[in-house]
Amino acid sequence: MGTTNRRHERTRAQESSNAIERMYITMRHLFNRGFYKPMGVSGETLREALLLLRPEIYGSIGDEKAEIDGLLYVIDRLPQGIEECTFINLTSDEGYANSHFKPIIPPKRRRNCYRIDDEQMNIEITRGRSEIYDILTHLTFLFVESHKISKRVLIDEEGTTVRDWQKLESAVTSTKKLTQKEREIAITHTANILGRTFNELTDAYPKFATENQAERFLHIIYWLGKLAIEEVVKGNKRTITFSPVLRERLGHHIHGEVWADNIKSVLHKNGLLQRPIHIISANMHSVMNSLFAKGTLKNSDLKKDIFEIYETLSDPKNALMRNKVEKSALQNGMIYIKDTSGTNIDVQIFDTDKIDFSKTEFKYTESEKDNKAVIFVMDYAFGEQAYETLDEFLKPVKANGEKVHLDVKSISIMGKAGILEGGKGDVMIPSAHIFEGTADNYPFKNELSKNDLLDCGVDVYEGTMITVLGTSLQNKEILKFFKKSTWNVIGLEMEGAHYQKAIQAASKVRGSINEDVKVRYAYYASDNPLETGSTLASGGLGTSGVKPTYVITKKILEQIFNS
Repeated sequence: MGTTNRRHERTRAQESSNAIERMYITMRHLFNRGFYKPMGVSGETLREALLLLRPEIYGSIGDEKAEIDGLLYVIDRLPQGIEECTFINLTSDEGYANSHFKPIIPPKRRRNCYRIDDEQMNIEITRGRSEIYDILTHLTFLFVESHKISKRVLIDEEGTTVRDWQKLESAVTSTKKLTQKEREIAITHTANILGRTFNELTDAYPKFATENQAERFLHIIYWLGKLAIEEVVKGNKRTITFSPVLRERLGHHIHGEVWADNIKSVLHKNGLLQRPIHIISANMHSVMNSLFAKGTLKNSDLKKDIFEIYETLSDPKNALMRNKVEKSALQNGMIYIKDTSGTNIDVQIFDTDKIDFSKTEFKYTESEKDNKAVIFVMDYAFGEQAYETLDEFLKPVKANGEKVHLDVKSISIMGKAGILEGGKGDVMIPSAHIFEGTADNYPFKNELSKNDLLDCGVDVYEGTMITVLGTSLQNKEILKFFKKSTWNVIGLEMEGAHYQKAIQAASKVRGSINEDVKVRYAYYASDNPLETGSTLASGGLGTSGVKPTYVITKKILEQIFNS
């Protein structure tokens, strides 16, 4: 019996793996074709694969009732107003920034989107294929959910709707501000439409609201349903198109090359091009705060534990305090490069020759200016974009007519990842990256080890990490397979294999950087997709991510200063 069960589970994992593969092949095919209708015949394979897969992040996508947490996750990553649009056009950077169109930037994904008219939304793709996969998966989820609404409200083929829908429509189209009573009446009707309880919707309601749109939840449900009804009754299918320029440019590292060239010119201008360089892929606050918070913040703040200070700094309400630390950093050797290339990857460069280490937690004894480290911090890349940007940056540069090879001493990658054992806030130290859907594997010597973090008050796991094609496509069966198999997988993320591919190409094949470049990888857990209620859709890390972030940052910096 046990053997039969195990065989059945394995089959389900294989089915899921096959569904992911089918989705990616289909998305590439549709991209090459140039357009498709998500709820038409052309989108059928994507819908079927997503419904077979039922990723953890999309919760109850396969059920009749609506999925609320998944909807919030997706809406936060798509431009405001997309639910109203029949035509969604994916474009390259084609000059809309110089037009009258105002960019709409989703709160959880940095990408420029433009509302062209009532029916059309343009989404700018500057981060490669991973971004296209991400958007198409989210849109497929959104449209599947919209058809659940239409099924529950349509009475006949003529378009007659139930009373609940008519009441929701009058609440959304009303020009008056809703009173508490009117809002609760509208929520009651919406709960019937979605197959959810009044309580569930009342809890979710404020999470969807924005400053300008308090009733945004009702608005989203209404427009999703309205366009689905039009598809069913009138045949007005929503369409996704890919612009010819995007199809021509994709995969050519256009944005990555501009990004890398700009940074190298700043290094050259500041006399830093031939100094030892340590690259860190991280956020835009942890290295800066680790180096400057202690020396900048005085009195009562410093009586607190250093992690409490970091927590305070990570709170958006404390902008004045954060600005103070940033100002101090800019006056003492930090150069900030705001991205203009379209990669959405900002950069900080720290010249350690200008940092007073007596005001920091670190000891750095190097006295020769030419040997003093230049710390180059790049913001998080997105999926395949990690290869594009790092590959371009590690290439030699022409300066004063000469070819200069960067003296890259170390590359450290710190990121968020899903953990398969443990919980939010724990740390993972990888020994290799495996690329999902292939047998590609990238073993490396990690300069960070479990022992480095044992006394830091966080749980640490060591093993293999899997670089997935998209975090939104994982389900429990695949993850259980990864965890139990001899691959010894401890977590999943989206960039590791891409970074390592660029590092190995530059150091072992092209000879662009030192062959013995030191490599460090560490991730902190943003979620445990194997635990119900602990997926990314269940909400952010909050302050539980502060400690692991700074513990990892501290260890990386200590190794740089003591190497």
